[in-house]
Amino acid sequence: MTVLALPVAALAVCILARRRSWRTALAEVGIVYGTVPWVWMTLLPGSGAGVVPARVSLVPLHDLLTMSADQIVGNLLIFAALGFFVPLRFARLASVPRVLALAAGCSILIEVSQYVFQLDRVSSVDDVLLNTAGAGLAALASRRWKLHRPARGDRLLDRADELSDQYAVVDARPEVAAVDEPGREVLDHPDRRPDL
Repeated sequence: MTVLALPVAALAVCILARRRSWRTALAEVGIVYGTVPWVWMTLLPGSGAGVVPARVSLVPLHDLLTMSADQIVGNLLIFAALGFFVPLRFARLASVPRVLALAAGCSILIEVSQYVFQLDRVSSVDDVLLNTAGAGLAALASRRWKLHRPARGDRLLDRADELSDQYAVVDARPEVAAVDEPGREVLDHPDRRPDL
């Protein structure tokens, strides 16, 4: 299913890149495309959903010893895309501790949902630890890309977008041509120019 959705994701990046930078568009689509299928898979009910009582494992590292390698890798990958792309998209979340906190919160939400909805899954603290570790490792991997400056054209387009949003003027007067600094208008009529 994820492979089939790849062309849709690529199309979404192209469409979003018309209004944002390529980097921002790729990060936004990457967060959704790389996280939603994994979360959906963890919330699928098991064969005994609703019949089997909910199970909880709160002893750290207890379930980890009984997990297969596939389960460990799967748990590491659940929030890996989130951990990789969130620092690239949101500057306030560009630190590893913040990504870890976000991933831990999302993982706890999933585990609580599995318990509350009795999905025939074990709500385990080890799942939270592995999900969070996967996001943290991905955040570390994205640091190199985050520190890498975008191409000059992308920087100029990003700056132009920021300035157009910041200095946009909504004014009914036809003589207002532009705003070159916050609160300082440049007028077409020479008698109405603001004092410098």
